[in-house]
Amino acid sequence: MKRIALTLIVALLALPAVAMAKADLVVVTDAPPKSMNPHAFSSDANLSYMSNFFDGLLQRPAPDGKLSPALAVRWERLDGTTWKFDLRKGVKFHNGNDFTAADVKFTFERMKDPQYSKLLNIANSIASIETPDDHTVIFKTVKPVPWFAETMHQNFIVDMESSKDRDDGDYNTRPIGTGAYKFVEWVKGSYVRMTANEDYWEGAPKYKNVDIRPITEEATRFAALAGKQADIVNGVPVTLIERIEKMPHVQLISRPARRAIYMDISNKEGTPFADIRVRKAIAHAINEDEIIEKVMRGQATPAAQVPDVPTVGYVPGLKRLSYDPALAKKLLADAGYPDGFAITVAGPNDRYVNDEKICEAVAKYLAKIGLKVTLDVKPKSIFFDELSDYKHRFYLIGWFDGSYDFGRSAEKLLHTPDKEKGMGAYNGAIYSDPELDKMIIDSSSIIDRAERQKALQAINKKSVEDVAWIPLHYQQDIYAVVKDSGVAFTPRPDQWIVAKEIK
Repeated sequence: MKRIALTLIVALLALPAVAMAKADLVVVTDAPPKSMNPHAFSSDANLSYMSNFFDGLLQRPAPDGKLSPALAVRWERLDGTTWKFDLRKGVKFHNGNDFTAADVKFTFERMKDPQYSKLLNIANSIASIETPDDHTVIFKTVKPVPWFAETMHQNFIVDMESSKDRDDGDYNTRPIGTGAYKFVEWVKGSYVRMTANEDYWEGAPKYKNVDIRPITEEATRFAALAGKQADIVNGVPVTLIERIEKMPHVQLISRPARRAIYMDISNKEGTPFADIRVRKAIAHAINEDEIIEKVMRGQATPAAQVPDVPTVGYVPGLKRLSYDPALAKKLLADAGYPDGFAITVAGPNDRYVNDEKICEAVAKYLAKIGLKVTLDVKPKSIFFDELSDYKHRFYLIGWFDGSYDFGRSAEKLLHTPDKEKGMGAYNGAIYSDPELDKMIIDSSSIIDRAERQKALQAINKKSVEDVAWIPLHYQQDIYAVVKDSGVAFTPRPDQWIVAKEIK
């Protein structure tokens, strides 16, 4: 007990020195923003912050994430490659500028520039943008894009007038949007402070001043909760759930997450992974049931595939490769590696629930079948940059598709990397299959939902059969709310913290 108490005291002392009295609502989250440029990163951690300062043409409000009007009040597909959006009138940016179609056109054209944007996949799908008047936008896409509208909640609109000539440093640190909250201050490693946009088109939000405090260390997040330093905490550590459940002042809220955690694996020629028997051996070596029981404390669901149930392309009844270390050793021997080979298990240590511990478990399982394992886990700020440089052949990662369409996921995760086309942007292990590439490209022009479902399911099944990745589990999103805070909080499917939705 003395050690626990000492840990709690040290963690409380380690909390960032924030003038908490200034905030009407304090949210502790497990990931910091990397930029205030809304297009600089496509990670949900960054988009979550941006959703408070910016609006998309559409939105996906809690609890079900159904696509709804936002800066656009109506939208329709005019033909296979043409989309029309009717814009909301009377909306202003935080600097007082009027929101018009010109801002939409500017935003999507800027999103094509790698200097400002990581959202090249959707931006490069656009052939032209017409603005017949201030409140109408017509997109022409290069080819049919079935999930075009489905991504419009996360393509945030920026102000053309102030953005085009702003210094990059200012643009990346001081957001100017139309969102429910205006930016006040960002103290890196400590907090993001914002204040209500009283003239917001949906009406002023409930809380006037809000602080979002990123705390990556589990013990420090626990301390913030125990010491009532926050109203809401996300990323509740599964190892501490039993202790948190005993806190009379805390309500735990849990919901199945859409995010799949999986091991990405290469099939690059010249590596052992090029042999499917090796990839299958690695999959058979991993005891996922034990990971869920001992590492995740039961707070996860086994995954046989990366897309989740609501996603077009999910295959009901798909089976994961069984835990069978004896078969794994045989497959290695058959592939010419009876004595194993050197392998690095890489991953982040501060992005997903118990990510480092999962990597440690995977490393242990692989060592048991004779592989010579090196563990390489590090902060996500370093790890994800390494993925962009294709440094790792085998690593832990997480994913869910905000468009609810596996075709978009396949283009990013499975297609052979092609930076010019914006394909395979997150295929860091360098998995490549020409047949799968063709299936992905062919599916991209299928608009009919039933036909599309069939095509995407075929891609999904092939990726599993070829061990293009090794699915582990779907996370459980767990939040803690301080009961006497008066907060009514409903989690979102994407795990974003959207302050305007907190009542």
